[in-house]
Amino acid sequence: NQLGISEAQRVQASLPPNPTFSIGRLAGAGSVEIEARAIASVLALMTLPARAQIATDRFRQAQMEAAEATLRIATETRRAYFRALSAKVLVNFLVQSQSAAQAAAELSTQLGESGTMTKLDQARNQVFFAELTGQLAQARQLAATERERLVRLMGLWGPDIDFKLPVNLPRMPGKPAVQPDIEREAVARRLDLQIARIELQALSRSLDLTNATRMVSVVELSGIKKQVRTEGETERERGFELELQIPIFDLGSGKLRQAEETYMASVNRLTAKAINVRSEAREAYGAYRAAYDIARHYQREVLPLRKIISDETLLRYNAMQIDVFTLLSEARARIASTTTAIETERAFWLAATNLGASVLGGGAASAEAPGATMAAAETGGGH
Repeated sequence: NQLGISEAQRVQASLPPNPTFSIGRLAGAGSVEIEARAIASVLALMTLPARAQIATDRFRQAQMEAAEATLRIATETRRAYFRALSAKVLVNFLVQSQSAAQAAAELSTQLGESGTMTKLDQARNQVFFAELTGQLAQARQLAATERERLVRLMGLWGPDIDFKLPVNLPRMPGKPAVQPDIEREAVARRLDLQIARIELQALSRSLDLTNATRMVSVVELSGIKKQVRTEGETERERGFELELQIPIFDLGSGKLRQAEETYMASVNRLTAKAINVRSEAREAYGAYRAAYDIARHYQREVLPLRKIISDETLLRYNAMQIDVFTLLSEARARIASTTTAIETERAFWLAATNLGASVLGGGAASAEAPGATMAAAETGGGH
């Protein structure tokens, strides 16, 4: 809609000004005088091409702004998608872990009733299950919140909100993207920089127009036709009238100074934005590479080692070489490592989204540390 408004303004600015017609009639002392005038602004006609070009620049700027707004919504939706999906994956993992903890808690209750397990070991089993149940409830609440945020960004309602998310996060690429010229690419392609450049071009044209018309701001040409009727005789007169404003007190220096300062302010804003875009691109790429390395580290090193430790701990527990508390401690550690691994994958996909936004536009966001989602859930907060 905003683009349509800008296009209407562009079309209006390209049209010449409408002429003004006036007619007057005076009667008295046996005579009647009728005067007709057609008035047109000469200055408006002379400056029409320049004003039309400025309006065209503004329309191009509105097009870029519409594209940036669309890209911003797409980027926010993509971030919300990965947050909602990672929250769902975490819930599924905690559900599986809760089932095992519940079975252990029920077994410990039966063993306690038979007298083969102490109250301390029973309490350890039961508190593990209770804590995991609370953690799962928080994760489910967070998953519901993230899903609703995704629903709002996609603009869904009614039956459309019953969409299904995948079971797992997407597979990470085998190698990270290499972008050695990311600064140059961001400066060349960022939509907000293109908008600022068009703004600067439009202000430059406005400055030229202001400078050209600073001495004369009103020039009007009138075509006059007069008819005077006296005692049955009619006299007709025709002519023209030129009206212009004489710059005696106001030489247009104030208007010119204002246009110059507005132009220089736009120059400085463009320079500052270009510097910030370079920094955002470097930051986004650094966060992307760090997130990739961290997620890969958990997938290749931490989780396989945790599985070995868990399997060996279970074997020793079955051989009655360790007690149940050691087994539960290892289960807690494995759950914490798997949760962090899920969060590191989520952080990678968010960093990849932010990397694209830093190059094309759409709103760059700072990288999130692994575990941010669960930390927010445990404190009862959001993002």
